[in-house]
Amino acid sequence: MKKTVYTKAGQVGLVEVERPHIEAPDDVILRIVRTCVCGSDLWSYRNPDIEAGHQNSGHEAIGIVEKIGEAITTVKPGDFVIAPFTHGCGECDACRAGYDGTCDRHIGINWSDGVQAEYMRFEYANWALVKIPGQPSDYTEAMLKSFLTLADVMPTGYHAARVAHVKRGDKVVVIGDGAVGQCAVIAAKMRGASQIVLMSRHEDRQQMALEFGATAVVAERGEEGIAKVREILGGGADAALECVGTAAAVDQALGVLHNGGRLGFVGVPHYNNRALGSTFAQNISVAGGAASVTTYDKQFLLKAVLDGDINPGRVFTHSYSLDDINQAYKDMDERKTIKAMIVIE
Repeated sequence: MKKTVYTKAGQVGLVEVERPHIEAPDDVILRIVRTCVCGSDLWSYRNPDIEAGHQNSGHEAIGIVEKIGEAITTVKPGDFVIAPFTHGCGECDACRAGYDGTCDRHIGINWSDGVQAEYMRFEYANWALVKIPGQPSDYTEAMLKSFLTLADVMPTGYHAARVAHVKRGDKVVVIGDGAVGQCAVIAAKMRGASQIVLMSRHEDRQQMALEFGATAVVAERGEEGIAKVREILGGGADAALECVGTAAAVDQALGVLHNGGRLGFVGVPHYNNRALGSTFAQNISVAGGAASVTTYDKQFLLKAVLDGDINPGRVFTHSYSLDDINQAYKDMDERKTIKAMIVIE
């Protein structure tokens, strides 16, 4: 089968490898129908020290169940499923509290990777996989795009809003205009925010966010951006949703909050110098981490997509074949597409 690997900094390519096989009783083998490139994949793509042949970090897919391990009772061959990027057990304290993104039983091995391929082995599958009614042929391409967002970016955007306790009437600021930031706008609207300000410098992304429910856009950064947000909101924000993963984005998020505000961060951190004590003087609540993908999908996000209440698949602005995976990465890196979907027939 074909599988994507990093070949050098700024380049990915395909290699032929053996199809995965069942290795544990709770494994499932999936034939991938759609996968995609995530903004977090670009961190490795840009890494000047990346080694040729290094495992690709792609981690989002929808597909068809091909084989199941002997312990699997929740899906069967032929089922159409969402493959979350996380592998919660559904039974530990963390999962039962709705934090399956950081399952207590699967510490350090809870994330998928290498999913930009024709087949994948999904570990700890009995609870984590999410069944979609019917088959891919039953749905439009637009619906398939929205289903694919449910593997990561839509639940991740929702997670930012959830851990920041966004509630009806809140004033919310979203830091980051990529797919996760766009989904955070959708989530803030779902939870009843009265004002949603997106910090973005890109016109196409600004327009999409306004259509998703943002009420204002701020292009400025730093102190100027903070002042503009506070002017629009008539003071600080109740909640800031950080969807980038840089120290500058965290500083921006903390700066727009009023004292006693709440920060939800879901951008994978690429900083190690953010001291918790820096929030003391503001009484800021800080929470974040890997999204509870299976919990949110099973409880309400899949239904919201099926009912047409939300259409997060619009974040996929370009589609590519697996053979064109390098172009998909290049276009993501150059901001020519918000999120690149890979179609596998």
